[in-house]
Amino acid sequence: MKISSLTAVGLLSGAVAAVGLAAAASLQWHPRPSAMLIRGVFSGAGKFQKKVHPSIPGFSVTRHRGLRYLGPEGNPSLDLFLPATARKPLPVVVWIHGGAWISGSKEDVAPYLKVLAGHGYAVAGVGYSISPEAVYPTAVKELNAALGFIRDHADRYGLDADRIVLAGDSAGAQLAAQLALAITNPEYARDTGVVPAAAPSQLRGILLNCGVFDFPSVARLAGPIGWGLRKALWSYTGSRNWAATDAARHMSILQHVDHRFPPTYISSGNGDDLTLTQSLPLADRLEELGVPLVRRFWPKDYKPALGHEYQFQLHRPEAMESLQQTVGFLADVTGVTALPGVPLEKIVPLDEELREDIVRAGDRLAA
Repeated sequence: MKISSLTAVGLLSGAVAAVGLAAAASLQWHPRPSAMLIRGVFSGAGKFQKKVHPSIPGFSVTRHRGLRYLGPEGNPSLDLFLPATARKPLPVVVWIHGGAWISGSKEDVAPYLKVLAGHGYAVAGVGYSISPEAVYPTAVKELNAALGFIRDHADRYGLDADRIVLAGDSAGAQLAAQLALAITNPEYARDTGVVPAAAPSQLRGILLNCGVFDFPSVARLAGPIGWGLRKALWSYTGSRNWAATDAARHMSILQHVDHRFPPTYISSGNGDDLTLTQSLPLADRLEELGVPLVRRFWPKDYKPALGHEYQFQLHRPEAMESLQQTVGFLADVTGVTALPGVPLEKIVPLDEELREDIVRAGDRLAA
């Protein structure tokens, strides 16, 4: 999901009312109309957002677009962002975009990934097939193939395939965590049918922002948020009774994590309806297991309330704080610090092209 909880409540409620009773009834019998409705709400949410001009560290980044990781004729593709002045080989951050498994694209997060690359890391924004056009486990298998592509092409792009960090936002965080489980837990990999394209020693950490990790609790969520997630999962799993599927069992990260899970950075906003039932329980469980953990949450009464995907709003001090902690986590788990001469706290004016990109991405992604 890509918009704030409060915005989603209003938009989804209004959208369902607008389609009329007859059309609304059709939403009960097939997942596609609901998925298309929700996808349209997410893609149109940007017009409600306030345009801002953030400031972030200055840098120069090269982007390799549309690398077809499934072969010359295959779709989807990944984009690779490389800092121009960093010493190679570069640790790789593999970012999986959100969108409730039924929407979103790597273009949505590209400006943010460029920011991360500017701190001295190779960052791959990976596209994957969304539903209802594709159902589980297509996306997971594609993302695993993207890891194999990165490993196989490491020398060509100056990448260090032995220092990989998985990352994701919203549904992308769930997908990243599922891939991490397949890499670190052989029993889970066999159960899901995934042959991991990376070894546990190559996976140095994982970044989880505003994710969905506990599917029994999703089945109990009330209101438009719960309705939207359940419709999305019907579409993604291919089953109206999605909660009883193997897909839902595999996807429920909270029920599978153990001490082998990689060092984790996890964050979610206090105004996000998913924080209390998803990110906080997973953080608590990882802590119990002794997994190295960096957690960034805010008190329930913190003002202003930080909504779903708050971390992309780089005009806000809270998002900048999250960015600095994210880069600090990357430095800790990869052994590579920010680019020489660019300390983490250094803030300089943004070049105009990237300023516009960030504004457009913030319009689409955050409240």
